[in-house]
Amino acid sequence: MPKRVDHAERRTEIAEALVRVAGRRGLHAVGMRDVAAEAGVSLRLVQYYFETKEKLLLFGLEHLTGRFGERLAARIRAAGDGPGPRAMVEALLMTALPTDEESRIFHHLYTSYAVLAVTDRTLAAQPFIKDPDAAEGALADILRQAQTADLLQPGVDPQLTAVGLLAMSAGLGTSILVGQRSPESAAAVLDDHLDRIFRSADATATEGAAS
Repeated sequence: MPKRVDHAERRTEIAEALVRVAGRRGLHAVGMRDVAAEAGVSLRLVQYYFETKEKLLLFGLEHLTGRFGERLAARIRAAGDGPGPRAMVEALLMTALPTDEESRIFHHLYTSYAVLAVTDRTLAAQPFIKDPDAAEGALADILRQAQTADLLQPGVDPQLTAVGLLAMSAGLGTSILVGQRSPESAAAVLDDHLDRIFRSADATATEGAAS
């Protein structure tokens, strides 16, 4: 019997090849022929699954987002059972920083997608910002929960703070990529900013005892 082809697996393998070759050469310099060579398949097969470079790039973006979600889930599990709001915020922000090879490639390529979307009408027409919007909404929800539990400093606006934290994380990630600062330095900046947003455990415990 002829071997059955797992089309979803084949598409994922091609997306992985895109990520690898783009991580080495930059997204702007990668063509479908390069991806086919990296995946060890024919150009016709890549075209069969994706038809155009734009469709390949969009699937690659979805693939990157999925891998980010997996790394975030692993970091949250590593934080222990029932991590608090600050630990959840730290997990999300730290996962986005390019602190190892996989996260470096993620930040590099995701930034490249954003730049391409500015000038490529096909990419710009797609819901490129839906994932950043989702991250912003999730982070704002965590901060609202923390506010309800009286874990935030007075006057903190959860929505505005979520926007600022994600923008800061993105900027710090780029500064790591270009060698301006180390991952440890970037993490210290984020930690300092979170200290200004979240109330200290000692202060919360003292007020709880007083009441």
